[in-house]
Parts: sequence; structure tokens; C-alpha cells
Amino acid sequence: MPKGNNQKLKLYYLSRIMIEKTDDEHMITMAEIKEALEAYDVTADRKSLYDDLEALRVLGIDVVGEKVGRNYYYHVGSKQFEIAELKLLVDAIQSSKFITEKKSNQLIKKLTGMASVYEADQLKRQVVVQGRVKTMNESIYYFVDDVHRAIAENKQIRFEYMKWNVEKQMERHRASDHIVSPWALTWADENYYLIAYDDEAGSIKHFRVDKLKNIRILDERRTGREQFKEFNLARYSMMSFGMFGGEPVKVKIAFENDMVGVFIDRFGKDITVRPSGKKGWSETNVDVALSDQFLGWIFALGPKVKILGPEEVVTRFQKELDDRRALYS
Repeated sequence: MPKGNNQKLKLYYLSRIMIEKTDDEHMITMAEIKEALEAYDVTADRKSLYDDLEALRVLGIDVVGEKVGRNYYYHVGSKQFEIAELKLLVDAIQSSKFITEKKSNQLIKKLTGMASVYEADQLKRQVVVQGRVKTMNESIYYFVDDVHRAIAENKQIRFEYMKWNVEKQMERHRASDHIVSPWALTWADENYYLIAYDDEAGSIKHFRVDKLKNIRILDERRTGREQFKEFNLARYSMMSFGMFGGEPVKVKIAFENDMVGVFIDRFGKDITVRPSGKKGWSETNVDVALSDQFLGWIFALGPKVKILGPEEVVTRFQKELDDRRALYS
């Protein structure tokens, strides 16, 4: 049998055929494998294919052979990602505002290449780039890489921080650059955030990654190590409503018992829930960053929730209500 022109790539093409054309529901015969290889200008006899399939198993590809009737059929069993896992990743990419529509489509296309053509059809039925606002900053992936590199090298970073104006254009948030020590990246409220120590302000701050511009890694070593020693990222995210900062304060809140799930979802199962003085009501104490966004969250929960203290928080909430009432009077 004359050899094809791509014999050196035989094992590579065989792996592609098995991964793309087979799964637990779809199998192929040895004759079909030979035919598929010929399409890549690769020839093979049956004996060499047995050896090649065994080589794929050694390389970690779970090639399974089954006898059905008089014939043997072959397929790839467990893959690097199960179809359910790929669907989960596709959903996460689609729903992410941090990832541009263009990059979403590129990433999803790469994910479909990890499934068989039959499984890829299932993913394509899910691939609908929703008509929602996604970032337009194509450089964001490099910014994330720069931040990770600065953290690994224990270096400070310098960047411009941007904001939207009424002409729907991005402009500088302030005239001077920000110089901070990056310590973590976190995902909250559908956005990606840099958590850093601001030496000038002497406090921990967060910045939307898609609003960073012109990041430069500096030679200066990071500061804020003591502040981040006891830093709890999960607690920080729960405290910061919409990642808007504010003065940390412990707030006492009463709520109707059927609202307990709202507070567990927001603050976690570790919160203490105890009976309130009113029948059918409970109360809890939670740490929050006191901001307009927190008060707005309380307002949105309606008459089933009431702030009990401290007094200055109750007073501020009452003032906010009066100001809104005056606005519409």
C-alpha cells in the first residue's frame, strides 16, 4: 500500500478523528477510521491502527473498543471536558460582561473543538450572544495578564482609570494616574475587579478591570502586606454592594421570616439569625460598606425588611427617603 503524504501526522489526525467523530453515543468501525484518515492523505493498515489506538490510550485519550454483532466499534469515552462541563463554560462566557462579543465567539469556537461534532451541535444551539452590554475593551485580556504578572513579581502598577461621559465616550476619571499595589482579582456583580492597596490613600480599593487603561508595571515593590494579612476577599465582596465602597459598619436588620433566603444568599450561611420582637419576624447583624447602593438594596426589599440600627444608619436611610419624596413632589 503506497504511503500518503501526511504519514508523519498520522497519530495527530487519528486523535482528531476520534475526538471529533465519536462520543458515548456515536462509534465508528476500523474501516471508517481508515476512510477518515485517507481524507487527510494518510494511509494505514488494520494492524498499525491497533497500535496507534493503543498509543492514543497511552497519551491519555480514552479510546474504547466494543463488539456489536460481528463488528468492532470504537469511540472516545471520557474526554478532557464532559459535554455538561462545556455547556457550563459556554454559559459562563456568554453571560460575562467582562468578555467582548468577539472574544466570546472565539472562545466558544475553541470549546466546541473539544467536543465531537455531534456534541458541538448541542453547544451551538446554546450559542446565542445576548443583546446585552458587554465590554468593548479588547485589550482587557492583556491587562489581566499584566496584573497577574505584577502580583507574581511583587511589583506596583500604574494606570489610567476611565469613566463614561454623557457623550457615551470613555474619559479619564481624574487627571493623574493611579499607582497601586495589586493583591487580587475578583469577580463580583458580573464584573471583574482589581483589589489593590492605595498607598497615597492608605486604604484598600477596587477598580473595574475593563476601565483600566495603559497599565505599566513599576520597579517599586508592593505595599499593603500588613493590610492584606487578614483580608477576606469573600467578606469584602459581600460587604460591598455593587462593589461600591463605603464606611464599614455593622447593621442590625429585622425581616419577615420568608425573607431569610435573601440574607443567606447575600451574606452567607454563617450569619446569625434570631427571633425578633415581632411575631413572624427575625433579625440579624451584618457587616456592610455603608453606601447609597446598600440603602437602595434595602429599599428594594420593601416593607418586609427594616433597619434597626445603628441610629446613624437609620437616620441616613430616613433622610434618603425624604430626599426621594421631595424629588417627586
